Amino acid sequence: MKKSTLALAVAVAAIAQQAHSAGFVEDSKATLGLRNFYINTDNRDGAPGTTTRSKNAEWGQGFDLRFISGFTQGTVQFGVDAIGLYGVRLDSSRANHGNYSGTASGGTVFPSDGNTAVNDFASLGVTGKVKISQTVLKLGTLQPNNPVIKFNDGRLLPQTFQGGEIVSNDIKDLTLTAGQIDSVKGRNSSNNENLSIAGANNSSNYDTGKFSNKFYYAGADYKITKDLTASFYHGELKEFYSQNFLGLVHNWAIGPGVLKSDLRYYRSRDNGANGDTAGYYTTGYYSDHPTTATKTRGKVDNDLYSYLALYSVNGHTFGGGYQYTKGDSDFPWLNQGDGSSNSTTTDMQIQKFARAGERTWQARYAYDFAKVGVPGLTAGVVYLRGDNINTTIGDKTEWERDLTLAYVVPEGPLKNLGVAWKNAMWRTDLANTRSQDENRLIVSYSIPLL
Repeated sequence: MKKSTLALAVAVAAIAQQAHSAGFVEDSKATLGLRNFYINTDNRDGAPGTTTRSKNAEWGQGFDLRFISGFTQGTVQFGVDAIGLYGVRLDSSRANHGNYSGTASGGTVFPSDGNTAVNDFASLGVTGKVKISQTVLKLGTLQPNNPVIKFNDGRLLPQTFQGGEIVSNDIKDLTLTAGQIDSVKGRNSSNNENLSIAGANNSSNYDTGKFSNKFYYAGADYKITKDLTASFYHGELKEFYSQNFLGLVHNWAIGPGVLKSDLRYYRSRDNGANGDTAGYYTTGYYSDHPTTATKTRGKVDNDLYSYLALYSVNGHTFGGGYQYTKGDSDFPWLNQGDGSSNSTTTDMQIQKFARAGERTWQARYAYDFAKVGVPGLTAGVVYLRGDNINTTIGDKTEWERDLTLAYVVPEGPLKNLGVAWKNAMWRTDLANTRSQDENRLIVSYSIPLL
């Protein structure tokens, strides 16, 4: 029995003995989240390849049931959380399912049966938790969100991880975090899989991919002043990469508004087999490799620098930023090939803008219509342009424009009902790569049960 499973069983047993405790019951919450999700992707500029169609479209209904308990009484307090996920296919023909050749990672939204979407899929996750003072240990199903690991919630159901995490707020103005992840359940999957990175995951055939069951992370967030926070995190995927992160976030009142500055630096290097074994290599551009075929894969070697400024005033938010990646490899993050997120400021609807050598400018604008008497209505646009992407046939470029229009009913019998439209355009001159247009329509509703 794994240590995390044993610890979870002990925590559940302790909870069963103290379930009558007022804190455990009175502080418990349960909600049912409903998400109706439609996505349409138009792959442009070229004929279909062996793994892509010109158009993909899928539509489904998702159910996300959450239970979050309070804690039992005493010096050592216990609790338990649970998450139940269920997705139902409403429309996805073989022609439109995002799995042209039956790859192991599934389609755009749903798991695959061959190259056809399944009718439905589900999963259940349980998390035991222990609290001493202001320190909480969790074991089981997790959804971490920090600079070195971030769960993805960009489809019908969210991604989840399995492992353990401890977060401590016992020291004033300091938050300490540490964890270990063993496996991940993709946003379009019912199964836990091991961990990997781009270039090694081989999503078309997991049997030939390379994976790890150990990702460690630890970090600290320190509030230097009420307006300035400094962060340091370390992440390590065994046999693939080690990564250090430094960040500063500052809020500065200027005139009638507030300027938020977000400065980030990542240093990523090879770990274990990634340093010398081809199957573990990642993607990038390696000018010193002897042949054209080997120049696109190698060990992790990347430094990423970024700055993003956001000025908010009277419902308006204006933003601009710059990001630069240096080194032979693309920026690495946990990526099993079935949809993933990272914490860079350039992680957009379609692309990440973190390729070897890439330099990216971005501009943003958002507006909250509550300032003109329409609370709950928001709109935003982001434009990014990346150049200097290192490739075997010279430096290449890409750009993306994302539009978002969303409305959440603020009060009344339909309170919490949300409707969102997300539109993205991505264009590139990268070789053997098709540009994309994408639309997402999302209707969501959260029902408090407890």
